Amino acid sequence: MDEYALIMRHEDGSKIASPEQMQIWMKQTMDWIGGIAAQNKFVSGTGLLFADAKVVHHNKTVTDGPFGEIKETIGGFITVRAESAEEAAEFAKGCPVLQGEGNTMEVRRIHKGNGAH
Repeated sequence: MDEYALIMRHEDGSKIASPEQMQIWMKQTMDWIGGIAAQNKFVSGTGLLFADAKVVHHNKTVTDGPFGEIKETIGGFITVRAESAEEAAEFAKGCPVLQGEGNTMEVRRIHKGNGAH
């Protein structure tokens, strides 16, 4: 069984949810993760904050960011165990982030080996 990263992508990083909406989404997300964990397929996960964010560029310069004017932002990810990318995509379909119009989930198999690919 392989491990897959389910990456939560927000189409518009400038939209800020109310504290009440954030609480609702957090509960929905915990329930979603709980369902995966109940199948013994949850590995780990985390949300990502914008505070103290930096972007390191190819020429080694460092800038503050990313900021909301960027079209798409990554809000977090979880790692799951799955038999296939299709099974991992089925898990991703249940993520509350998909309630936001234009938001997406990216499914990527995690490389397990000695070299980076």
